[in-house]
Parts: sequence; C-alpha cells; structure tokens
Amino acid sequence: MIVSTTSSIEGRPAKEYLGVVAGEAILGANLFRDLFAGIRDIIGGRSGSYEQILREARETAIREMTEAARARGADAVIGVDIDYETVGEGSSMLMVTASGTAVRLG
Repeated sequence: MIVSTTSSIEGRPAKEYLGVVAGEAILGANLFRDLFAGIRDIIGGRSGSYEQILREARETAIREMTEAARARGADAVIGVDIDYETVGEGSSMLMVTASGTAVRLG
C-alpha cells in the first residue's frame, strides 16, 4: 500500500477515488513517564518515552487508515494528513488521527 502526503503518485494516476479513510489512536501517558518527562523539562534534553508514545500512536493511526483503504479495494492513500491532539481530563490522553483519500492507481 502506497501512503503519501501528496495529492498524486508520480507516474501512476488515480483511476478511481474510493473516498476518505481515517485511522485513530488514543493513548494514555502513565504517571511514571510524566514524572520523568517533567524531570527532563527541568534539566533539558529530549523525552524518549514521549517520543516513543508519539511514534506508536502515529504508526497505529496510519495502520488503521491503510486497513480501511484496503477494505475498500484501494492500493494507495493520497493526501494523507496526520493530526495530534490532547484529550481527556487534564489533557491526559494523546489522540493521533491519520486521514487521506483511498484510490486505485492506474
């Protein structure tokens, strides 16, 4: 499955548009991860634990989106957009959504 943020795939025109597809992932950040991230904020540096959560959430959202596209008979998703939001009480959850247009390529 080709996944692209562009509106077309060079040399492979879309012969059929199959509609918008999306995938979502909502993950909670645990207390210890928050504590260590807070320490990183004070002393500086990157928060590897949060980076890992973001990576996992993004991969999950893209996987769900491509599964939805495959179920429609698509061989590519174009115009992909990935959004990050915090949700829940105290913004304790991270939501990542991936959406795009499922197409059959020529």
